[in-house]
Amino acid sequence: MELLNQVNAILYRVLGIDEARQTFLPNSLLLGTIPEFDSMAVVTVITSLEDQFGFVVDDDEIDASVFETVGTLVTFVEEKLKSA
Repeated sequence: MELLNQVNAILYRVLGIDEARQTFLPNSLLLGTIPEFDSMAVVTVITSLEDQFGFVVDDDEIDASVFETVGTLVTFVEEKLKSA
């Protein structure tokens, strides 16, 4: 649950979304459903994740499936932390 909260905090900050306006749950859709979630936001989220958790994301690790839902993004972070 803590990891979900940390990822959510990054999403709220990067997207400039007030948590009171929209709550992100694990099954919350990201790409294609949130207007603020554009290509620049994806890059900023990746950079923020790298900075906060201390791992490096290679270009070939990223595809649309990682950003399908909040849950898929959290799973990606979990896997990166295990392999770091």
